[in-house]
Amino acid sequence: MAQAAELQAERGRALEERPVLVIDLGGQYSQLIARRVRECRVYSELVEHDITPEAVAARNPLAIVLSGGPASVYADGAPRVDPDLFELGVPTFGICYGMQLMAQELGGRVDRTGVSEFGRTELRAEESALFAGLPSELTCWMSHRDSVVAPPAGARVVAGSPSTPIAAFEDHERLVYGVQFHPEVVHTPYGHDLLKNFLYRVAGASPTWTATAVIEEQVERIRAQVGGDQVLCALSGGVDSAVAALLVHRAVGEQLTCVFVDHGLLRKEEAVQVVETFHGHFHVPLVHVRAEERFLARLAGVADPEEKRTRVGEEFIRVFEAEARRLGHVPYLVQGTLYSDVIESGGGAGNGVAAKIKSHHNVGGLPAEMDMELVEPLRLLFKDEVRRVGEELGLPERMVWRQPFPGPGLAIRIVGEVTGERLEILREADAILQEEIRRAGLYRELWQSFAVLPAIRSVGVQGDERTYAYPIVIRAVTSEDAMTADWARLPYDLLETISSRIINEIPGVNRVVLDISSKPPATIEWE
Repeated sequence: MAQAAELQAERGRALEERPVLVIDLGGQYSQLIARRVRECRVYSELVEHDITPEAVAARNPLAIVLSGGPASVYADGAPRVDPDLFELGVPTFGICYGMQLMAQELGGRVDRTGVSEFGRTELRAEESALFAGLPSELTCWMSHRDSVVAPPAGARVVAGSPSTPIAAFEDHERLVYGVQFHPEVVHTPYGHDLLKNFLYRVAGASPTWTATAVIEEQVERIRAQVGGDQVLCALSGGVDSAVAALLVHRAVGEQLTCVFVDHGLLRKEEAVQVVETFHGHFHVPLVHVRAEERFLARLAGVADPEEKRTRVGEEFIRVFEAEARRLGHVPYLVQGTLYSDVIESGGGAGNGVAAKIKSHHNVGGLPAEMDMELVEPLRLLFKDEVRRVGEELGLPERMVWRQPFPGPGLAIRIVGEVTGERLEILREADAILQEEIRRAGLYRELWQSFAVLPAIRSVGVQGDERTYAYPIVIRAVTSEDAMTADWARLPYDLLETISSRIINEIPGVNRVVLDISSKPPATIEWE
């Protein structure tokens, strides 16, 4: 039994030691490419475009993927890679800009032909490694002005469109492969199959990176990091912190104490649910800190969203430090930081190419000085991967599929100063929204659905009296990974029910509006 466990752990290490490296060239789908590779059950990492051939060779990758990008390969300052990467003998797959860059570096030619392609495009493909088992005529998603007009010497053109004769090429000798379209987006129906062809047939990867492998690897890492020391886990009640807590509990058992900070910024009855789930269901040691007044005092008079995030983050850490002192020497703090948190805060791979969008209290909003070292077992996982790990760990379904909720809570769903009155109004409105969304059977179909309270008032009429009250904004979006999102087309009768209930049941509200913005250009949260 012990020998089998050891072999399985060794296998998990080997999976991570030979990743697929996705080189970020500034494209909006770079993170999505890495996620699609993982969906093929092959471990991938996103790395910066200035990575050296020596650093790549040291990782011994199974394959390299060059992402798309908004620049022209011949423009000054365009993201580039070291040409020696193509001499490593590692199978390399270029997508859109990545294909063009690869073609140019290997002696081909890229030019602006005067014909652009944006959106769905019909493609004709030949039998080849990339298109093995796929129809000869396919629909794909194009997004380019430049085109490869001459492939590298020795490369065979294997697909083309009416406007782009060289839409894909392969060179089996040099192990370079490229497509002008985007196989990673859902608008390319056979894109997932093409990606599997590259990973399995060309690169020889096996679909063995699973939730079980993630758990084994993270348990090993957590044990190596914390040793025999005590650990505090920051519990919020969301799926991220819940999965992080269970991973750490599996790794170090009684060394873990979960700390749940009730900052008064949670949804209705959420604090009770958290305590019942972790103390009652999982029997994890839990400290429940009631700190509503402390957080409200820190937020008094603050309207700027970044300042609110920073203050909530600082207060969180200070509370944990105080709890750590009460428990003795506790040098480690667990947080459920996700890969998307790191990316949106301007950290991780792509830093310097991707712009900072906003600070997350788990990442960019942390105080400069902390008394504890962070343990972040989910830092390289996307949300869907976290859910799969949660299911594998036995987390109850209602926790696994709980919609994302920001660390600063309702503080950043009040546009303006946070007060007790506004929190109570927003909490009740959000509870009505969630109840009706669940009743309509739409909760699992939505990435997020929540209410926003702008700190403004508008004139209304209720009965025979004039009112001057707050509006409530309904925000509901669909998404796969929160990197992009579309506003959800909720049924009119459902919207009518939600609006009627909120206005009739909550004093202080006389108007309900619907946010129909997608991301980009808007973010999912209002702040």
